[in-house]
Amino acid sequence: MLVSMTGFGRATTTCNNSVFEIEIKSINSRYFDILIKVPQSVSNKEYELREIIKSKFNRGKLSLIVTKKNGNGSNEISAFDSNKLKNYLSLIKEIKKQVKLKEKIKLEHILANRDIFSSSIEDLPEEEFEKLKVAILKASDDLIKMKKKEGLELEKDLIQRLKNIETKVQEIEAITSVSINEHFENYKSKVLQLLNEKSAELYDDRLKFELALLAEKSDISEECVRLKSHLKFFLETMKKENEPGRKLNFLCQEMNREANTISAKSLSLEITHKAIEIKEEIERIREQIQNVE
Repeated sequence: MLVSMTGFGRATTTCNNSVFEIEIKSINSRYFDILIKVPQSVSNKEYELREIIKSKFNRGKLSLIVTKKNGNGSNEISAFDSNKLKNYLSLIKEIKKQVKLKEKIKLEHILANRDIFSSSIEDLPEEEFEKLKVAILKASDDLIKMKKKEGLELEKDLIQRLKNIETKVQEIEAITSVSINEHFENYKSKVLQLLNEKSAELYDDRLKFELALLAEKSDISEECVRLKSHLKFFLETMKKENEPGRKLNFLCQEMNREANTISAKSLSLEITHKAIEIKEEIERIREQIQNVE
């Protein structure tokens, strides 16, 4: 079963007369990255929260955002240290004087220095943190549910595209048997036109050998067999493996290689066009599986 790397999960819980809102988002990524943003009262638990996320997910770029609202609906706010603020302002003024700057001191300059903020906020009690963890796990489950739902839609789309490719391969195989004989006879006819009857008899065996060799070089039956084998393996991988993303990407490369060979070897313009259509489908599949876990 395919699982998408994109999704969203949400949950809320009440801890010590405060409401915590949890949001977990996931987007596609080649690697596994976790971004955590939590209130200061929970910042000492960041490592534990990261381990919870790791236990639920294996791939993608995930962000866990926990927002705390107090009983009056306000967010958690840190206080600032008056003495540090005064010293910081003095330092800025001294720097301006030394480098002869006339720019005014703005609020953004002050807020850029986090050292002026002090916190009297206490760490979340352990029993309350346990409730928060339960809520984070619930948000994670919601995210997984959404990822599976999107994965199911991806699977439907990919199966249809695999069927489209299989149909094109069958059409190519049907054309090939006729195409090789036609081209063989056409080449033979053109060569005979360039030779007189006596020369044609003299070089008859050599002519048949060269034309047969040309026909053999343009035979694409092996490539068609391998391409159908890749399609079958792609479908099996998609259905049976837990994290098939990387393997499916590799199979796309192999399928594209066979389609390129078919296009290069074929003597038929119609087969070449169908090979291009196959490559277009493979490219769409490749784009889709970038979002598969």
